Amino acid sequence: MRKGYLYILTNKPYGTLYTGVTSDLIERLEAHRRGVGSAFTKKYGLTRLVYYETHALIVDAIQRETNIKRWKRDWKIALIETINPNWDELDHTLV
Repeated sequence: MRKGYLYILTNKPYGTLYTGVTSDLIERLEAHRRGVGSAFTKKYGLTRLVYYETHALIVDAIQRETNIKRWKRDWKIALIETINPNWDELDHTLV
């Protein structure tokens, strides 16, 4: 099994949120920015990476995504702000 990433995109601080999962975060982020990541992210211009987690197994990232998608918006905002209180673009932290 390979590792996985849970990530949250937005279009601006406190804007529309999109929660996703992937095995290659850099490639997936580039796809979102080209407008081919998903219809939802394309529609709302969601290209700003504001939160991500790395999981040893992709199945763990998928389970985490499933849980977070059930959360209230306020909980997601609080999660983002635990590591990114200024809602900065985090793509520069990817290796």
